[in-house]
This record gives sequence, C-alpha cells and structure tokens, in this order.
Amino acid sequence: MISLPAPLAPALDASAVRQRLTEPGRLWPEVPQSGASEGIASAVLVPVVLHPSPTLLLTLRASGLSSHAGQVAFPGGRIEPGESAEQAALREAAEEIGLDPRMPEVLGRLPGHVTGTGFHITPILALVEPPLNLVPAPDEVELAFEYELAPLLDPALPETRTAIWRGERRSFYVWPHARHYVWGATAAIMHGLAALLRDGTRSGE
Repeated sequence: MISLPAPLAPALDASAVRQRLTEPGRLWPEVPQSGASEGIASAVLVPVVLHPSPTLLLTLRASGLSSHAGQVAFPGGRIEPGESAEQAALREAAEEIGLDPRMPEVLGRLPGHVTGTGFHITPILALVEPPLNLVPAPDEVELAFEYELAPLLDPALPETRTAIWRGERRSFYVWPHARHYVWGATAAIMHGLAALLRDGTRSGE
C-alpha cells in the first residue's frame, strides 16, 4: 500500500485549474491522433471535478469483468461505429457511473495511449461542476471515487516501477493513493494531465 505524500508544489484551486486547462493550444483538437489505427479504438472520460480543491473522478472496475477486473480506471470503453471519441466517452460514463452527459464541459483530448492488451485509448478531458449524483452500474463498476488533483502537481510523482510481463521487463507509472493501486493506462493518462497542469505544454510534443 502506498502512503499519500504531501505535494511539493502549490495546490491549484478550481478557478486556476479551469484557467490553466482552457487556455488555447493546450489540448489536442477533435481530430484523429497519430497511432489511432493501432489496436482497438476506445475512449475514456477524464473528469476534473471543480471542488474548491479539485479532484479527478475515477472508478474501480468490478471484480467479475473479463478484462482489467478490479483495476482503477477512468470511465470509458470501445468507440462504436459512427461515434467520435468524445461521444463514446460521454456515453460510457453515463452507462458506467450514471454521469449525466450534459454535465461534463469537454475541453479536448490528451495524448492517446496504446495498452499492452491491444486497446488504443483516446482520453477526453472535461470539467465537471459538483455536486455529482452518480449511480455505478454494479456489473461494470464496484465504486466511483475522487482522487485529489494536488499530487499531480508534485514533481516527484508519479513513481516509476518495473515488472516482467510476457517475458519482457516493462516500466509503468504508479500514483499514490491510500486504498487503491493506481497504475497502467490510467496512471499514464494522469501523467499526461500532470504535464499540462504543471507547465501548460502538451505532453508528447
């Protein structure tokens, strides 16, 4: 279990987070990203909840799922034919946790992420005003919870760990949390968001 350290950078309040993330040129436009043909096209919603101390809305996937069971994730799933990544992310968030698709203020895209299990994920960044009235779908989501945004401002985070997977040593990010292990694609997407929050430049450029 990882203990949550105190952030080394000043925290951002809701107004500062909104200002930083809505400045022109910080996010990817609504066009296909390079590498989008690699893997199964999917999208996740990355909801920043504008409390006085902002948070990220995350889910714990149900233990009975056939893939990534019990892992921390952003709400999301496969992009259906005829859908944009934005439409898919909003639809999946509504289906998984009951988030009203009219609530998120979609800002743009974070850099895509290709997983080792064959999914190409397009992360859709959005702002959400509280309060939230969420109803997780029990067959998909064990619970929805909020992750303080402050650790994303800490230049010492995330941790980088290594493990052997399919015979190869791989590196991956881990973000601290008192109860949940936040790693994999979710941690990588959070790393991209952290780059924007810290210095306002596009991650991956």
